[in-house]
Amino acid sequence: MTTTNQASLDASMTNPTVGQKSLVVVGASGMVGGYALRYALDNAAVKRVTSIGRKKLGISHPKLTEVLHQNFADCSPLADALSNQDAVVFCLGTYTGSVSDDQLRVITADYAIEFARVFRDSSPEAAFSFLSGSGADPTGRSRLAFARYKGQAEKALLAAGFPRVYLFRPAYIYPVEPRKEPNFNYRLIRAIYPVFRVLFPNQVIRADDLARAMVDIVLRKTQERQGVVFENRDIRSMVESRTPLTNRAV
Repeated sequence: MTTTNQASLDASMTNPTVGQKSLVVVGASGMVGGYALRYALDNAAVKRVTSIGRKKLGISHPKLTEVLHQNFADCSPLADALSNQDAVVFCLGTYTGSVSDDQLRVITADYAIEFARVFRDSSPEAAFSFLSGSGADPTGRSRLAFARYKGQAEKALLAAGFPRVYLFRPAYIYPVEPRKEPNFNYRLIRAIYPVFRVLFPNQVIRADDLARAMVDIVLRKTQERQGVVFENRDIRSMVESRTPLTNRAV
């Protein structure tokens, strides 16, 4: 695993984007992935976008290639679609309580690890932007299953050999657009969001802002090999200044 310091990461984010990039978005039918896809399609720095997911998106764009894939436990059939790519924004996931614990582990950790295996073989110099979560614990000691499984995925990604891995750990992701909330806690937080945002600004992030940050960072020019964790506070700093003011290198 390689590391980077504050200066090297700041330099990578402030250097201009050079050339157009080929980008993969996994999980574009979800909230954050959907914003990431739309932002990438509108971004002049992106020449083509490959969307990989289980559901048809129902959109058409000259930059977009849509690949349907049902079994993320085996991503070998994706090898051709993943070849010669510059980066991936991986947003595939599910909510705690919406599936069994076994399925939560499979979707949260196993799918990400299997995808990374095939993507690394197909595009070994690509950057990897991963939607993790606040509290993710690579040590496996957390009492929270979600934190352990996200941590397991993070640990595997950092060890996979990608030249650049960016781990995003948002806290509460504000949906921006109306939706059916997955559980009572999400309904409650959305209801009190205006107050919650004022009292706890570093515990919230807009879904569209998070998506833009995840895309922007893999489009930047850098020669550094690095793995970086961005907590919610860091993501907000990136959004507010377009430069990550704080981060923790790993």
